[in-house]
Amino acid sequence: MTTTVRYVTPADESDWRELWKDYLAFYETSRDEDVYAGTWKRILDPDEGMFSMVAETPEHGAVGIVNFLYHSHFWGPESRIYLNDLYVRPEIRGTGAGKAMIDAVVAHAKEHNCPQVWWLTAEDNAVARKLYDGVATLAPFVKYQI
Repeated sequence: MTTTVRYVTPADESDWRELWKDYLAFYETSRDEDVYAGTWKRILDPDEGMFSMVAETPEHGAVGIVNFLYHSHFWGPESRIYLNDLYVRPEIRGTGAGKAMIDAVVAHAKEHNCPQVWWLTAEDNAVARKLYDGVATLAPFVKYQI
């Protein structure tokens, strides 16, 4: 199965919404309509530093999304990329779509002289962690939040 990954365009809004809604449901959460609309608007704003890409196959159309953003940090002058959301439809998982999206974000980072791409995932998300273990290094940190 051939997967292509590209930046979203305004025409992708319904596919993006459906895929992001499915991603949020996977993590047993949801958002109000104003969050969907506001996030989509920020993704399309070239001054915002938020991006989204869609993975597509000829057979299935849009099969996944990856949302990411730049952020500054204290340890150096270069911004980093936080890969916020990565989602592939369950029936497509294991076909390379997830890796293709990660590779596309890494390519974006390299094109923009960004030295690091990082992300979080649920500790019990075994399917995603199998992919992540093959493409990245597991960091020795524990997340806390208030």
